[in-house]
Amino acid sequence: MTERRRAPMALHEVVSVQDSAAVSGSMGLLARARAGLDRLTPAQAWEERSREAVIVDVRTDAQRARTAEIPDALVIDLTVLPWRLDPTFAYRIPEARRWDTRYVLVCRHGYSSSLAAWNLRQMGLHRATDVIGGFEAWVADGLPVTTDPPDIRR
Repeated sequence: MTERRRAPMALHEVVSVQDSAAVSGSMGLLARARAGLDRLTPAQAWEERSREAVIVDVRTDAQRARTAEIPDALVIDLTVLPWRLDPTFAYRIPEARRWDTRYVLVCRHGYSSSLAAWNLRQMGLHRATDVIGGFEAWVADGLPVTTDPPDIRR
């Protein structure tokens, strides 16, 4: 007997929190992760900067090279993100001094940033979140971008 597999979900499909437990794969995981986040619109993320939130751009180098940068954002690769933001880790960034710092993650479309924010919350950074729609929504909403060199943290 062969197992019936569910057809892959399109990226634009929205899985409700109630349905997420029954959905396997990346979209189910994404829905479960987002259920625990207070996600922000791009405008809300920009506004939170005035309340000491740290915007962290997690887009790849190639993605950033094709577009622009978010002013005052820190650029941190996803492979080292948890260690750079951990206040107890020897190789953390200077801004990572407290567990209650508000980190707002931005990726290209708002998918990997949701998983990364959820992961940061699992390790104790309970105010981490991400931007709905990612950098693409940031630009579509007309928020500031720059061609100045980014603040890359390795």
